[in-house]
Amino acid sequence: MEAFPTLFLITFALVLGASHGDSDLLQDVCVADLCSGVKVNGYPCKHPSTVGADDFFFAGLANPGVPNNTLGSIVTVANVEKIPGLNTLGVAMSRIDYAPGGVNPPHTHPRATEIVFVLEGEMEVGFLTTSNALISKLIKKGDIFVFPKGLVHFQKNAGKTPAAVITAFNSQFPGTQSIASTLFAASPEVPVDVLSKSFQLNTNQVQRIKSKLAPKK
Repeated sequence: MEAFPTLFLITFALVLGASHGDSDLLQDVCVADLCSGVKVNGYPCKHPSTVGADDFFFAGLANPGVPNNTLGSIVTVANVEKIPGLNTLGVAMSRIDYAPGGVNPPHTHPRATEIVFVLEGEMEVGFLTTSNALISKLIKKGDIFVFPKGLVHFQKNAGKTPAAVITAFNSQFPGTQSIASTLFAASPEVPVDVLSKSFQLNTNQVQRIKSKLAPKK
């Protein structure tokens, strides 16, 4: 019987090591029923008789977005909410367009690794390890860079002309947590004293940051 715990741990490690972003599907397709009130890990399936080609189609990445905001970047997502046919398939994409100097600020994707392909321009990209080491590189048109699952990362247009990238994820819904807005624009709010001590700021400085990141009504 003493061998059983060891065998269990080895088997568990093998299964865990073989896992990836999302669970495998158990049928040919499971097109998301986005209107269903049923709550599951993902979305329930539409009836097969209602499935059509448009469930697997999205034209939203063909044209550039307009990054007319304070960050100078705009993200167009192509996840399961845009393409119901992605449900249970474990993939998603997005397009990000940048004004000169535009930034996709530090953020994480808790459920997916990200791979980025540069369509146009020159990008400064990087991620931070859990030991606070910065891994960064200057990439240009045609280059690819990978951001490991869950790690904080960023992108910046390092050129003087507009830039654009296509990104891919190993999850139908990778999720995004922007570090600044997550902490300073949460609802309910993160206590001011927690932010003040964490970032070595006084109360007025915390409130000033909060006011700049507060969602526009």
